[in-house]
Order: sequence, then C-alpha cells, then structure tokens
Amino acid sequence: MTQDDLLARAQAWLAEDPDPETRDELAALLDRGDRDELAARFSGMLQFGTAGLRGELGAGPNRMNRAVVIRAAAGLAAYLKAKGQTDGLVVVGYDARYKSADFARDTAAVMTGAGLRAALLPRPLPTPVLAFAIRHLGAVAGVEVTASHNPPRDNGYKVYLGDGSQIVPPADAEIAAEIDAVRALADVPRPDGGWETLGDEVLTAYLERTDAVLTPGSPRTARTVYTAMHGVGKETLTAAFGRHGFPPPALVAEQAEPDPAFPTVAFPNPEEPGAMDLAFEAARAVDPDLVIANDPDADRCAVAVPDAAVEGGWRMLRGDEVGALLAAHLVAKGASGVFAESIVSSSLLGRIAAAAGVGYEETLTGFKWIARVDGLRYGYEEALGYCVDPEGVRDKDGITAALLVTELASVLKEQGRTLADLLDDLALAHGLHATDQLSVRVRDLGIIANAMAALREKPPVRLAGLTVASAEDLAKGTESLPPTDGLRYHLEGDYKARVIVRPSGTEPKIKCYLEVVVPVADASALAPARVTAAELLAALKRDLAQAAGL
Repeated sequence: MTQDDLLARAQAWLAEDPDPETRDELAALLDRGDRDELAARFSGMLQFGTAGLRGELGAGPNRMNRAVVIRAAAGLAAYLKAKGQTDGLVVVGYDARYKSADFARDTAAVMTGAGLRAALLPRPLPTPVLAFAIRHLGAVAGVEVTASHNPPRDNGYKVYLGDGSQIVPPADAEIAAEIDAVRALADVPRPDGGWETLGDEVLTAYLERTDAVLTPGSPRTARTVYTAMHGVGKETLTAAFGRHGFPPPALVAEQAEPDPAFPTVAFPNPEEPGAMDLAFEAARAVDPDLVIANDPDADRCAVAVPDAAVEGGWRMLRGDEVGALLAAHLVAKGASGVFAESIVSSSLLGRIAAAAGVGYEETLTGFKWIARVDGLRYGYEEALGYCVDPEGVRDKDGITAALLVTELASVLKEQGRTLADLLDDLALAHGLHATDQLSVRVRDLGIIANAMAALREKPPVRLAGLTVASAEDLAKGTESLPPTDGLRYHLEGDYKARVIVRPSGTEPKIKCYLEVVVPVADASALAPARVTAAELLAALKRDLAQAAGL
C-alpha cells in the first residue's frame, strides 16, 4: 500500500467512524504522520472466523472498535435473513471490558434496524448466561461481546446460532462474506431504540437450571476461596452457591469486582504465572478445602487444592486433572450419554469412559465442536473449560463447573478424602496421565508459521528419548476429524506419549500440548511415576522447542 493509499484509507475511515474516542485517536495518528502505526491498523482487517472477532481496541479495520462491530453485526443480520430468519430474536450479552457495553448496544441497534428483534442482557453477565438465554428464549442467534481472558486492551465478538452453540464452518465464512459486502456505515440502519433490555428473569432462569447439575441431598460442606479475576462471575457464582446451600465462598476482595484494567494481574487468565497469587494468599488465611477461579467472562473454571509439597501450600490443578475428576464424579452419579473432549486434552477421559461403558468422542479444538457431539452428556477442554449441563448451556460454563467440583469435594470430604486422593485412584486404575504445555507468545506471527513449516518439512523422529511412532498432519484431516492447522505425534518406548502442535485460534501463540502415560502398579509407585512423568515432559518441551526452532 502506497503512502497516499494509506492516508486515503485512514481519512475515509475517520469520516465515518461513529465513536468520538477512536476518531480523536485516529486524527492524532494522522497529525503525527505515524506511518508505522497507521499501516498496522489499515494494511489488513480483523478476520471473522469460528472464534468470531478478537483483537486490540483502537481505530481502524485491524482493531476492535464500533465501526468494525457495526459491520460485523450487519453481516450477521444479513446472514440470518438470508437463512429465512427475517424477524427472529437475537440475544446480546457482554462482559465488563472497555467498550463492551457500546458494542452490545450497537449490535442491538443494527439487528433492530435490519428488522430482527433484539434483546440485551440487563448488565455485564457471564458468557454462559448468554449461551443459556439463546435456547431459553428461542432465539435464532446470540452475540457475546467478550475477549475472555485476553489482555486488557483486547475485546471480542463471539457469535452463536439458535442451537446455543458457537458458529462453525461454513457459517463463519458465509457471515464473513456478508460482512465484506457492507459498504458505507451510513447504509446500515441503526435506530436509537426498539430493542428490549431484559430483566433479571433470565439470570433467575439460569440459576434455576443449575439445579440439574447437582444430586438432590448431596453433601454441600466444602469451603472455598473464590476469585472472579476482575470479571463478571462473582454475582452469579455466589448466588448459585447460596441457592444450593454451599458455604459462602471467601472472596478475593482485590479481584472481586469487575475492572477492565485488570490491575492485579499481568494477564487475567488463571493459568498465567502469578494470576492466582492473591487467591492463594487468601487461602492461607482461611484454610478452605479448595480454591476456585473464573476467568473474566466466567466461562472457565480453575481449581486449586492444598499441597504441602508445593511452595505456598497450594497447587493449581491442570485442566486435564479437573476434567478427569468431573468425569469420574459424573460416572459415580450414573451419568449416561457421550463424554467428549478436544484432541488436545488428556486421553484419560477416553479410558474413564470406556471403563464406565459410556460413549466417547474426540473433536477439534474448541467448544464450538464439543457442543455439537450427538448425545453429549459431558465435554471438557484442557484450557479450563467444562460443559457439565449441555441441555442447559451448550458451551463451557465456569459457574456450573464450580458447583459440580465443589459438590465432588464435599462428597469426598464426608468420606475423609480429597480431590488429590481421587486423582491417585484414577492413576492406579488407568495409569498416570501427566500433561503439560509449551506455549510461546509472539509479536511476529511469522514465527508461528515458520515453526509449523519447520516441523512439516522435517518431522522429528525422536522426542524425549521416545520414538515417534506416527506423525499426522491434521491439515489433511483424518477419518474422524475435518482439516485443521495442527500436527500430532504419537510416541512409544518405555512409556507412551502424545504431542500436538497448533497455532492458537484466539491469541498470538503457538501451543504444544504434551502428554505422557506412566503405568502405576500400586500406591507405592505413584510418587516415582510422577517424577518420571515430570522428567519426560521437561524433555519433550526441550526437544520439541529445538525441532520447531522456538
């Protein structure tokens, strides 16, 4: 793009930008002649895909802003009308991030202007409440304005269809084509009113639906420390705990209220180093049975348990560990149907399902795929996402997952046991399944492309001393999976291992998912098996980073 083209494009954008804040920002860039920053914003545009939109806030087509959101909403409205949903209801939810409320109102206005009916959730609420509301209200689509656990300057736009599940191909491409067809923003009708703002009855109905997660009369004695991670989970989670007779969670006060600046954490993600420090500090003061954290839009649930062997006395469970614990709990409750997980999650779920005689299915990464499994009873993904009531919420739900894991902790507490004891039981029954991740955040997306190309051109033959028995390029698809950008290796030797490498769909990261399985003969072998597994995972990280040039 020439300098003149760049300036012309920026001036045209400035002329139709409906937001005074981003207009001033762009005008300042033009006045300074900041070519590099203008090129970053105008040389491309945010791509609408199966994750919807997600990106940094700011002016220009390659940022999240009101102009981009209005075009996205207009494209979605055109798509729905083309599918015959000419007067259907679209429900819009939003979190407490910068601009979320503005983007939600713009979406409601565009839907109303297109002849559809629109309903806004009453205030910032967890994403699972929006996913529930779509089915509860019989909507034809839903939109959640959220960037989940991304950095403070990001926001996003997640789209669901009328089944309550996130969009998958070909809907994403069809919506993207309609977005591309939008010309001037002046051509998009945006009335000042005409949509409905819902009351608390939707939240009440969601909370009533959480009854289905728990067993009537089950123990409710486990004590918790809870952090909302500066997000929107506190009100809904504490209401759910109170409704079901659990002890009120001890709140991490510094992180309890919504704050789009996320001032106490580098990244508002319970998995990130340091994010749980305040929660662990609170736990040392009140000595609960477990620590629970939601991410900022409360669709994920993190769990930590006491562990005297760890500095500070508390250990975050991996998502795969919580996934296995919830599966074992559901099996003990007599759950039937299909247990599902994404390919990057631990193979332990398949072994639990087989032993229990329930169905099992692997999907591509993301709840947009997990939620569509026929006969789904339970689904999880290693990134702290759990769907424990698919009839109510066909997406990950950090509120109901918190209820279910606290019920499990209560059942075990009544038996004089803990979540860690149940993990030991699972290792004895199925082998120790240990997982880890090599995750590299980049500024230059070319690093990710180069790493994937290096692995495709020269696949590793040995990792951590184990032979690569099979190497699959998932871009070609498999018998059970559609194509996706990823690589999967199965390793064999003294132990079995599995490695999957893929670019993140929501962040500038390359992610490598590692699993080793160490047989365990008896309880005395558990500790040595954990040492062996940790050594193997460390070696896998080292060797894979070298093979990928990371």
